[in-house]
Amino acid sequence: MNAPRPLRRPISALRDILHGEATGGLILMASAALALAIANSAGSEAYFATLKTYVGGLSVLHWINDGLMAVFFLLVGLEIKREVLDGRLRTWPDRVLPGVAALGGMVAPALIYVAVNRSSPETLRGWAIPTATDIAFALGVLALLGSRVPVSLKIFLTALAIIDDLGAVLIIAAFYTADLSLPMLGGAAVVFAILFGMNKAGVSRLTPYLVLGAVLWFLVLKSGIHATIAGVLLALTIPLRLSVGKPDDPTSPLHILEHAIHPWSSYLVLPVFGFANAGVSFAGMTTKMLLDPVTLGVALGLFVGKQIGVFGAVVTAVRLGLAQRPAHAGWWQLYGLSLLCGVGFTMSLFIGLLAFADSPELEAETKIGVLLGSLSCMATGALVLLFAPRSDKGGRSDAPAGRPRASEAA
Repeated sequence: MNAPRPLRRPISALRDILHGEATGGLILMASAALALAIANSAGSEAYFATLKTYVGGLSVLHWINDGLMAVFFLLVGLEIKREVLDGRLRTWPDRVLPGVAALGGMVAPALIYVAVNRSSPETLRGWAIPTATDIAFALGVLALLGSRVPVSLKIFLTALAIIDDLGAVLIIAAFYTADLSLPMLGGAAVVFAILFGMNKAGVSRLTPYLVLGAVLWFLVLKSGIHATIAGVLLALTIPLRLSVGKPDDPTSPLHILEHAIHPWSSYLVLPVFGFANAGVSFAGMTTKMLLDPVTLGVALGLFVGKQIGVFGAVVTAVRLGLAQRPAHAGWWQLYGLSLLCGVGFTMSLFIGLLAFADSPELEAETKIGVLLGSLSCMATGALVLLFAPRSDKGGRSDAPAGRPRASEAA
C-alpha cells in the first residue's frame, strides 16, 4: 500500500498571481480578439443588442461593469492590503522603486493626453484613461517570453501594477462619481463601519463579511459612487493573519478569500469584461478617427507616456540612490518592461466607459485608442525583452523580505 501523500501547502500568493494572471492574460487576449471579430461580423447586431438587454433593472453591460467587476476590485483590494502589510510592499525600501515607477507611469500619460486634448474641454474628462496598467495582459506577454525575463522583474511588475491599481481606484472615487445620494452614502458608511468593527472584534468567518459586502455594494451603487469601489472597501476590512514564515497561512481569512476568488477573476470576470467591452465596429471608420483627440491622446498616452514615465522614474530613482534595480535585470529589460506597462486594456477601458458614459462616439474612440496603444506596447515591449541582453548584475536578491516577528491580525 502506498504511503499517504503529505498535505500540500497552499501555493504562495505571489506565485499564484504570477501564474494565474499570466494564464488569465492569455485568455483575456483571446476574449478581446473574439469580441472584435463578432463586432465586425454578421453577428454584430445580436452582440450589441444582448449587451443592451435589461435584466433586474440594469443592462447586461451594467451588470458586467458594475457587478462582476466588483469581484475584480475586491481582489485588487485584497492584493493591495496583503502586499502592504505582509508582502513585497511591507517596508518603505520595498515600496520606493515600484512606487515611483507607478507614479511616473500615471503622470506622464495623463499629461500627454491633456496636451493632445487641451483645446477640447469635452474630451479632457478622459485624462485618466491612459494612466492604468493591465497586469493580466502584461504578465501574459511575460509568460510567453519564459526564462528570458528574470523572476525579479515579474515581481517588480506585480508590485508596480498593484500600486497603479490603487491609484486608479482613488482616481475613480475622486473624479468619476455621479450626483451623490447622501442617504445611500450614509447607509454605506454605516455598513463599512460595521465591517471595520467586525475586523477589530476578531470576527474571522468570511460569511458575515460577504453578506454585508453585498449590502455595501447595493448602497454604493445607489449612492452615485461607482459600485466597484465597494469591492475595495470590503477588502480593506477582511482580516489578514500575519504569521512568521507563513505568508499564506491557511487560517488567514484574507488568504482564503484571495485564493478562492482569484481563479474566478482571472478566468471569468476579466474575460467576460473584455468580451463585453472590447467589441468595437470598424464599419464606417476613417483615417480621421485615428487622429481624433481622444484616440490619439489615449494611444500616445499609453505608448509614449507609459514608457517615459515608468522608465524615467526608475532611472532617476536608481541614479539618485533611492532604490536598486531588480536583481539580474538589465536596463534594456527594464525598458522593455516599461513598454509593457503601456498595456492598459482592462482598467483603461473601464475608466473610459466612466468618462464618456453619455457619448457612444467618444467611447468608440476610447476603445480604438486603447487597442492601438496596448497592441503597440505589447509588440514593442515583447521585442525589446526578447532581444535584450541578460544581466547577472542588479539590485537586491530575489529572496523574500523578512517576515514579521510575531503573529498578528490586521
